[in-house]
Amino acid sequence: MRLRIPLIAGNWKMNKSVTEARQFIDAVQGQLPQADVIETAVAAPALFLQTMLDANAERTLRVAAETCYYEDEGAYTGETSPRALHEMGIPYTIVGHSERRRYFNETDDVINRKVQAVFRNGMTPILCCDETMGRRTAGEKIHWVVNQVSAALKGVSAEDAAKIVVAYEPSWAIGSGTSASSDQAEEGCYLIRQTLADIYSDDLANGVRVLYGGSVKPDNIAGLMAKSNVDGVLAGGSSLDETSFIQLANYQNL
Repeated sequence: MRLRIPLIAGNWKMNKSVTEARQFIDAVQGQLPQADVIETAVAAPALFLQTMLDANAERTLRVAAETCYYEDEGAYTGETSPRALHEMGIPYTIVGHSERRRYFNETDDVINRKVQAVFRNGMTPILCCDETMGRRTAGEKIHWVVNQVSAALKGVSAEDAAKIVVAYEPSWAIGSGTSASSDQAEEGCYLIRQTLADIYSDDLANGVRVLYGGSVKPDNIAGLMAKSNVDGVLAGGSSLDETSFIQLANYQNL
């Protein structure tokens, strides 16, 4: 029996239109597991979120944000307010995705401030931790992932940290079609959990959900979910198609 409720989450990135987003929500109604058995979420561009919330009659699927700013309001043209997201009823916000780090120059300090802003506004961060193939082959993965987790949680209380979701997302696997093996995913997720234990406590670490992300598909999710430290997935491309996402959510039946 699992200690933690699995979380099957999608990250749409900069894809779909408002119409397509609504069609997706309509299509998954009645097709997903109950949230107290397997929780499901989809993170979408901010301009779709209200339409998705309005269409999500069942409320089984959690509608999440892909990013937000670290200030609640102000003269920050183009940014998304965490306070406004919370007021809409958004429960989760992705923070620290490798694409935000790479293309938008988000540093560990920026990510730490965003984590604190998400908690401050009553939401839960899905904190992404990166690992490049170069670092993996050079044997640096332990130092790299540990440092990212530690930096992101600087100044975060144990009370807040106990609610966080962390995603192990090796960037060499994201969008490449080459997933980490289930053993590699387990290794990365275990390392994150041990880091949480070192910073806070074993009890806290054992309660936190750690996800794997990187070329997750219906044909490899069962092997990933069989690992004791993998509590779910953060899927990219395979979350865009409603049939594929429904299969991911119902991985126990594959």
